[in-house]
Amino acid sequence: MKITGAKAVIQSLLNEKVEVIFGYPGGANMPIYDALYDVRDKIRHILVRHEQGAAHAAEGYARVSGKVGVCFATSGPGATNLVTGIADAMMDSVPLVCITGQVAASLVGTDAFQETDVIGITTPITKWNYQITSAQEIAEVFAKAFYIAKTGRPGPVVIDIAKNAQFEEVDFSYPKNFSLEKYKNLDKFTVDDLKKAAKLINSSNKPLLIVGHGVIISQAQDEVLALAKKAHLPIAATLHGLSAISVSFPLYVGMTGMHGDYAVNKLTNQADLIIGCGMRFDDRVTGVLSKYAPKAKIIHIDIDEAEIDKNVKTTVSLVGDAKKVLSSLLPYVKKNSHQEWFKLFFQLKKEEKRYHQKREEKFKNKITMDKVFSVLSKITDGKAVIVADVGQNQMFAAKYFNYQTFNSYISSGGLGTMGYALPAAIGVKIAKPKELVIASCGDGGLQMTIQELGTIMQEKLPVKILLLNNYYLGMVRQWQDLFFEKRYSFTYMENPNFLKIAEGYGIKGKRVVELSKLEEALKEFVNEKEAFLLEVVVEKEHNVFPMVPQGAAVDEVRLE
Repeated sequence: MKITGAKAVIQSLLNEKVEVIFGYPGGANMPIYDALYDVRDKIRHILVRHEQGAAHAAEGYARVSGKVGVCFATSGPGATNLVTGIADAMMDSVPLVCITGQVAASLVGTDAFQETDVIGITTPITKWNYQITSAQEIAEVFAKAFYIAKTGRPGPVVIDIAKNAQFEEVDFSYPKNFSLEKYKNLDKFTVDDLKKAAKLINSSNKPLLIVGHGVIISQAQDEVLALAKKAHLPIAATLHGLSAISVSFPLYVGMTGMHGDYAVNKLTNQADLIIGCGMRFDDRVTGVLSKYAPKAKIIHIDIDEAEIDKNVKTTVSLVGDAKKVLSSLLPYVKKNSHQEWFKLFFQLKKEEKRYHQKREEKFKNKITMDKVFSVLSKITDGKAVIVADVGQNQMFAAKYFNYQTFNSYISSGGLGTMGYALPAAIGVKIAKPKELVIASCGDGGLQMTIQELGTIMQEKLPVKILLLNNYYLGMVRQWQDLFFEKRYSFTYMENPNFLKIAEGYGIKGKRVVELSKLEEALKEFVNEKEAFLLEVVVEKEHNVFPMVPQGAAVDEVRLE
């Protein structure tokens, strides 16, 4: 039986068991939307207020559901508005299938109304992309797209569909058990590699295990704990590795990187072995590469062979899925103890705490972001999904909320996208309706995607929005404070009445300006059953420390 290309698109999504789509209709994808109308009882469509919101919401959904996130956009500006979210997903290894409408094949290349070269634009920021010009291509292209998005290191795929292909009729047959030869042997480690790695672990005196987002993607948290317990390894997390394990686990020593823990950054350059698992030795983790871990041998565990030796030269590489690599490595690792090494971490943690207390003395009776997250953590017992935007609020959320549950810190890492949190929290809440989902936003980031309050209103989503308002682009102001002689060039923001905006969208809200009222307001915020915006007015000139300055080694970390 023949069906239209538009119906073939929808049937392909049903075959891939897609339950949710985030999107925005327009002229070039209207036939697909018409076909979607017939299956609205099977596929939930979330109408966002801007296509960037669709991409970020699909990211949030994918990050916590383990499924491929799907979004729709029309041609031209609709497709280009997805670009930031696609690039974000590429940097952070998030599986997306982004489906864009395109002008008819006969018009491609003529600068037709709302035509853009979506394939050319997205080639550098996708795992794969393809322009469909005939309905005959739809089934196989969709099967390939979903397979590529989720297999190996996850990432975004773009399918651009010419309008004529949406109208054409086709005998629809969806491929079964689709696979590609290049993805069949992703595990490239040998027994000899495992033995070499184990020998390094068994003989090390100052080892450090750093876990990244790959541990969360592969759900290798149990294997990480088993290895750490057996070899008595201190565990640090990258920003994206946060919540891979509970921060209260006895062997956890903190976060690494530019605003990571003082002890972790200081001792990285004293370590004799670093085991990087599911992380890519990003510049925010390593500081200046020439001074990174000069005494350490490196074991790098990653599913993406392209990451091996890209930034840091490895001693032993174990290419493969983190869960499989760690479970295969464990039998070769001997029981060990590193009590003296651990003592150094705890001594330096005390030093950081002393500096923090001294530094915060002048803010004693003021609301600062660290206090907000410390109180929120206490109220929730560290059991909430924090979807953090980018900037100071992101780093304070990373450092002062005690993450107890797996995969509960969601943020934009590699691209550092302001405006990420609000739409991403929508996707997270749809995937995890029973979880407490909190979007942590600065006043700058919130205003980049504030229109998604409309999506929250329409879908009646009980997302909690924690707005930390310091009337500045806080992280940029911090750099101007520390490195540009306090020349605050265009970082001060005049802000609107956020509560009135929220009220206009039917969302309850509250404003807090006094420290004495903070805990009570946060309790109300957490316990509210519906969407709620809590605006907390925080100190304008309060900085995030520790901090590794740009161009410095990680052990040149500053505490003030």
